[in-house]
Amino acid sequence: MQPAFSVIFLTTLIGAAQGLFLALFAAELAGFGTGDGQARFLAFGGVVAVVLTGLGLAASFFHLGRPERAWRAAAMWRTSWLSREVIVLPAFGGLALAWAAAHALGLPATRALGAAAALAALALFVCTAMIYASVRFIQEWASALTVVNYLVLGCASGLTLASALAAAQAPALARPFALAALALTLAGLVTRGASLVRNARLKPKSTLQTAIGVKHPRVVQRSMGFMGGSFNTREFFHGRTPAVLANVKWAFVALAFVLPLALLALGLGSASATWFALAFAVQYVGLLAERWFFFAQANHPQNLYYQVVG
Repeated sequence: MQPAFSVIFLTTLIGAAQGLFLALFAAELAGFGTGDGQARFLAFGGVVAVVLTGLGLAASFFHLGRPERAWRAAAMWRTSWLSREVIVLPAFGGLALAWAAAHALGLPATRALGAAAALAALALFVCTAMIYASVRFIQEWASALTVVNYLVLGCASGLTLASALAAAQAPALARPFALAALALTLAGLVTRGASLVRNARLKPKSTLQTAIGVKHPRVVQRSMGFMGGSFNTREFFHGRTPAVLANVKWAFVALAFVLPLALLALGLGSASATWFALAFAVQYVGLLAERWFFFAQANHPQNLYYQVVG
């Protein structure tokens, strides 16, 4: 598939926002928020999560042909995971904003608001991932690992960001957040590695022989049927060489997992917000590469017809 950078930014930004909010709400459930300045930190972190959500939502409009009609995407919520995402995304942002405002103003019922926002965050992870996992004819996506990776990678990046924010404003939370970020980044390395191994072993369900109903062992396509490009050649194939894909794969493994683990460990040793901030920046760049690879690796069956030219 042709990776759309608007979708790449959407999914990585809102994933970090969801992970950050879940980290902050977990801290509140653990008793943080009643001390001097603690509610103010939770409110600040909640605002950061809302800003990231807003940036992701803004990015999503860049891949719409008619942005003014975006509201119509919610109409098919009974059958479409995309429609469900369109509904849950602003709901999460609104609830997170209400939770942050309640902490900033010293209002009650913050835990009830936080629980509702946390449920919306988890539902959003599922909706976003299922947009792709439910596409059965793209084998690289059609796996429970797609849902697991969206959840784990989003929470890992959110916790890494939470570590940086806490080291700067709430040192008592920096260590537990960083340890959780380490654990989830390592878990992400395992689960994303499992999906890479799975996808490398996939066997195509369609071949030129099955596509045209000819059982001859050697069928060669000589022409795609036209001389110029088309929607099919642009949207369903990334146009990169296997070497480029291999380089991007190893780059995101290093940037999204290996280097952040080392930087988080340095941050734990020095209690410095700089290491945690650097860990988040490096990890986010790695997740951009990971999401690009996620889309590029998807092999649409139509490429049997449109990508081979003799």
